[in-house]
Amino acid sequence: MDKYIYDKNNGLWYELQGEYYLPCLTLPSEEEKPIGIWGQQHLRYLKEYHRVTYTNLLTNGSLNAYLADIDEQAKNMFFRLIEEYADRRDVTEQLKADKPLYGYRK
Repeated sequence: MDKYIYDKNNGLWYELQGEYYLPCLTLPSEEEKPIGIWGQQHLRYLKEYHRVTYTNLLTNGSLNAYLADIDEQAKNMFFRLIEEYADRRDVTEQLKADKPLYGYRK
């Protein structure tokens, strides 16, 4: 028996594994983007609670881009919240330089 066969009907190659021919499938390539902590947390969430969404993103090659976008959105929201909190509490660079432990409670 041949190790590889080609099926003209569907255009797929098959590889002999034991007694069965299995299709030779590969995931589409995607651009590698750095994923920060927020993207990694979302990846963990998808794997645990939304497996179908995770599998769909993985198999169509858009998982990395999706996680990088989620990470960027979360990072922007985090910094915006920090700025709003500092404005509400009147925290300035001068205050941080003069009294670094101001407001710190044990």
